[in-house]
Amino acid sequence: MLQAMLTGLLQGCPAHLSAWACSLVEMALYLTPSLALAFLLWIVTAAHPLFFVFSAVGTLCHELAHFSVGLLLGAEPTNFSIVPRRTGRTWELGSVTFANLRWYNAAPAALAPFLVLLVPITVAWWRTRGTWHFGPVDLALTLVLAPQFLSFWPSPVDWKLSLRSWPYLLAVPVAGVLYWLPPGLFRFVKA
Repeated sequence: MLQAMLTGLLQGCPAHLSAWACSLVEMALYLTPSLALAFLLWIVTAAHPLFFVFSAVGTLCHELAHFSVGLLLGAEPTNFSIVPRRTGRTWELGSVTFANLRWYNAAPAALAPFLVLLVPITVAWWRTRGTWHFGPVDLALTLVLAPQFLSFWPSPVDWKLSLRSWPYLLAVPVAGVLYWLPPGLFRFVKA
């Protein structure tokens, strides 16, 4: 019944929305079970540390994002861990340490987990091309994609490290203002 309802909804989509918007609707529908499972995982992992096992795939992707972006930008990753450990009253699920974190690579390396969102988006795009139905393969993918929604957000330590890139905080707004200013504003001499 649910499958028939979704099929009817998707077939009627082009009458109301553009093809691009319809593909976004299909991707959102595809990712809905993963988002729901991510919410359930978030609830149970708060209950007991044993449930961190369910978020291991997400933790791995989170730390790999730090590691790979840091490696590409010369931050020199020195340690990589996805073994949970207790730090005070909270748990640290994984970590990457860098030997050469500088103003130019701190923000990209620290905020790299945002790239983890590309995993579920890419899978949803791939699985919803053409006519699709939610099958056993998609159930397995739901189990893999759900932790990605829990791991894409940088931790408080990541946000703090990203502030080492403070020149970006000045350069980006200044570049934006200069882009939107009228072209003749800084012309002092008439030609």
